[in-house]
Amino acid sequence: MSGENSSADGVQRVWDVVVVGAGPAGASAAYAAAVAGRRVLLLEKAELPRYKTCGGGIIGPSRDALPPGFELPFKDRVHAVTFAHNGRFTRTRRSQQMLFGLINRPEFDQQLVEHAQKAGAELRTGVTVQRVEQHGSAVPDRRTVAVVLQDGETVLARAVVGADGSASRIGAHVGVKMDQVDLGLEAEIPVPDTVAEDWKGRVLIDWGPLPGSYGWVFPKGDTLTVGVISRRGEGAATKRYLEDFIARLGLAGFEPSVSSGHLTRCRAEDSPLSRGRVLVCGDAAGLLEPWTREGISFALRSGRLAGEWAVRIAEAHDAVDTRRQALNYAFAVKAGLGVEMSVGKRLLAAFERRPGLFHAALTGFRPAWKAFRDITSGASSLGEMVRSRPLAQRTIAFLDRGHGADVSDADEDLVDS
Repeated sequence: MSGENSSADGVQRVWDVVVVGAGPAGASAAYAAAVAGRRVLLLEKAELPRYKTCGGGIIGPSRDALPPGFELPFKDRVHAVTFAHNGRFTRTRRSQQMLFGLINRPEFDQQLVEHAQKAGAELRTGVTVQRVEQHGSAVPDRRTVAVVLQDGETVLARAVVGADGSASRIGAHVGVKMDQVDLGLEAEIPVPDTVAEDWKGRVLIDWGPLPGSYGWVFPKGDTLTVGVISRRGEGAATKRYLEDFIARLGLAGFEPSVSSGHLTRCRAEDSPLSRGRVLVCGDAAGLLEPWTREGISFALRSGRLAGEWAVRIAEAHDAVDTRRQALNYAFAVKAGLGVEMSVGKRLLAAFERRPGLFHAALTGFRPAWKAFRDITSGASSLGEMVRSRPLAQRTIAFLDRGHGADVSDADEDLVDS
């Protein structure tokens, strides 16, 4: 195994960029660095394709961040949204244009990795990263990072991108801090053709009974992805919400093919995005939209930025230049994704207090529905709306209040159950 990182004369190979994690963020980073002509190694602990708990909604910003020529493997195209407030006050809104598409993550992630490979990145699966070192005996010089694998092998790189998920070891090295952690529970439910046909082209969003919670039904051919999300610390109540939600939908008689859970983690505003020659992106950096917890577009966009700036860091000859490039990466993330996250946090705080108001606005107030439609289709973003639309600015100011109470770790075990 270690021979793969050695040249013919026995000198250990130094990669320009090593990316840890082959999800959307990691594959995007590997693609961006490889397409720039650099030697890129992509490490993934699982074998691909692998299942990932995720609704699988591809909104406009996700689509726009994909590599050129990428053909989305849509299982359905959404033109209608049914909104409900904990099962009541149901209303369906429709759009002539596609709002967003639905994919299965194993297939989508696999295609992203293949695009990175075609650009020149090398992939190694079944590899667990133990830690990264930027000083010490494993590091030959100040321009090198040592990526230490679980079996003791060391991989050397000029720059490292951590894209290893919300429980990231690279994120721990960087010192990423989270200030919002939520629990998502999901079931993949195979259904008969008659049921599948009823859901075709339409999703359900149900504002839930717990503060900040909501549920969803995303149709993907002969399977419905049904899930709920709520703040961590409400594990038992979140599990009951999912069970009640499935029963209310008349789906309790169908056996799920997969039942899973995951924690989504959202970064604190002052959380670092780099340390030395190591960058983090996607879930590893805590980058996602705090209200809806949408993370795919944040993974794709931050991954691309991380790949581009990892190339610059790999070329940096001293600590000063390395630091400059890392700060430029952080600025690029905060100027775009950071603005959207800030608005999303304010929306979540307001939604936790007044879910009924949000429901009434989306189902009965045309500008609110148009804003939803524009964001999901990619015609606008949360950041652009607040910057350019006075009505959106006034609405956010009206809704803006403080954040909710702290939560506990009571439902960690539900993720693995």
